[in-house]
Amino acid sequence: MDRDARLDPPDAPEHDDAGTEPREFTASADPPSAVETTDPTNTSDNDPPMREDRTVRLAVVEDDDEVGDALVEVLTDNGFIPERQTRGADLLLWHRRYDAVILDLGLPDGDGLDVLRQLREVSKVPVVILTARDDERTVVRGLRNGADDFIVKPPRLDELVARLEAVTRRAVTQLGPVATEVVTGDVRVDLIAREVEVGGELVFLTQKEFELVRILVERPGSAVSRELLMDRVWGDAFLAVSRSLDVHISTLRQKLGRPGLIATIRGYGYRWGK
Repeated sequence: MDRDARLDPPDAPEHDDAGTEPREFTASADPPSAVETTDPTNTSDNDPPMREDRTVRLAVVEDDDEVGDALVEVLTDNGFIPERQTRGADLLLWHRRYDAVILDLGLPDGDGLDVLRQLREVSKVPVVILTARDDERTVVRGLRNGADDFIVKPPRLDELVARLEAVTRRAVTQLGPVATEVVTGDVRVDLIAREVEVGGELVFLTQKEFELVRILVERPGSAVSRELLMDRVWGDAFLAVSRSLDVHISTLRQKLGRPGLIATIRGYGYRWGK
């Protein structure tokens, strides 16, 4: 586990433009306390105020209680809605709930860099690594594995907040227009009405079947990984539901009756159209 850090006492002065020292976490050599996993579905009835006209929900993946609780308190005071996670597996399961992630690298169920690599297979959620590791190799690996930023403990508080604002702001500006209808040959997919027509005839699809179609038509002509499909339809890319995916794709092909419309990309996933 990374060496932990905690907030200065409440009366520690904040920095100002006159050149006083910025607020930061101070190192602690105390051993970590018992780990408790927070239910990510349990949110407060008194949400913090909106930040720049939108609420930013953060996953704080930190197994040390003292550090994690301090981060949650500070981020809440700064207008975010942080939720504590203690394991990488929790993040992989619940990542769709969050606008950004603060990720420690020393986790009880594995290396945070491996968690980041798996997360990037299914999600583009902004990730800020917060760790005591400061060697160049770890920094380079973290950024190349998909981290949006890398901060070494103890962080300067205002800098941490500013960096979180920056990565979430960039994520919002990268969002493009959302299509409401996709037409491929005589197949029409209405993403609003959640209907599929083939040759002008409505085709009945189950909820999971339509979700598979929706994800595939979001990027027509591009391969979509099995991990991404399983994550978004079944909720976990790393559960043993691969066979279920194959069965649903096979049933979809039969219902649509258009050979080649859903192509198999061997060893990777599937593609809608050519």
